[in-house]
Amino acid sequence: MSEPIPEFLIALEDAFNEAMISNDVQRIAACISDDWKLVTPESGPLSKETILQVIGAGVLTHATMSKQAVCAKVMGEVAYVTGRGQNTGTFRGAPMQADEWVTDVYERRDGVWRCVLTHLTPAQR
Repeated sequence: MSEPIPEFLIALEDAFNEAMISNDVQRIAACISDDWKLVTPESGPLSKETILQVIGAGVLTHATMSKQAVCAKVMGEVAYVTGRGQNTGTFRGAPMQADEWVTDVYERRDGVWRCVLTHLTPAQR
């Protein structure tokens, strides 16, 4: 039997998802570290600045975002959550949707947990 997901990690994931569907770059920035990276199959590692610029310009929007966590681990000041995620929105004005495995890595700095890495892998259909 797998270990239960710590409640604080579920709360972090929920806040991150809510920030993303708000399309508000300040809310999103509050969930991620200054050195956060997003790793995508299409583009590889992308910086916080790149993603926030794309969202701020309306090139990428999210309407829905959910994740069902399947495993997590806390290792002192670092933790990760892996889950199956789905989202919808637009990219360059065209509708988009994704079904993917998402791993978020969090680090506690100065008592605050923020995501430092998000890695996306398309789910097999």
